[in-house]
Amino acid sequence: MDAEKYVNAIARKVKCNGKKKKEIKKQLMMDIHMRMKQGERLEEIISQMGTVKEIADGFNENISLKEQKRYVRNKVLKIVIPVIVIVTFLIWFVYWIFPKSFDIEQSKYFKREQVEAAMKETIALLDAEDYIALQENAIPQMQSLLNAETREGMRGTLCDDWGERKQFGAVYMVELVQGNTHLAVGEITVTYENVSATYRLTYDKDMRLAGIYVR
Repeated sequence: MDAEKYVNAIARKVKCNGKKKKEIKKQLMMDIHMRMKQGERLEEIISQMGTVKEIADGFNENISLKEQKRYVRNKVLKIVIPVIVIVTFLIWFVYWIFPKSFDIEQSKYFKREQVEAAMKETIALLDAEDYIALQENAIPQMQSLLNAETREGMRGTLCDDWGERKQFGAVYMVELVQGNTHLAVGEITVTYENVSATYRLTYDKDMRLAGIYVR
């Protein structure tokens, strides 16, 4: 162990404030260097001075109980505060990444009338099998799915022959927020001649179709 490591190890065990620790380290280093100049070897000096614990205990005996308690409290705070900060950040991060739904009326990005009109238009395009128009109004990830095969697959889960569309039902919608992503999600039940189908449609901030589910 060199002189600096020896002195630093002692200072770490002394229960006092930073300013006093610096004074102790400075004094110890001066004593060691003075004895080394007089021809003593470092190993001999350290052996004669005592172990790290012995010297630290000696200093602590001269430090008031009040100051030692303050030192312990501050040391604990240095550990606890970063932990609290990290835990708080993790809680916030988990809250931020998980999707949350809000009333569409409070949204800064979506208008109820706009979303409802978009939903009815999407359903009308599906019924008309106008896949080109559907793809033009969808996000890139959705475009390849908007085709006759997908449409028939969705319809087949309910009935082979839906018949003509009769009427739209009430529309329910929310704004879904996940991180920085804002989506409008709406549900509407549509009555056809032979079946009633509930559509769940999702749109991004640019009102492009981002999701479709039928049950």
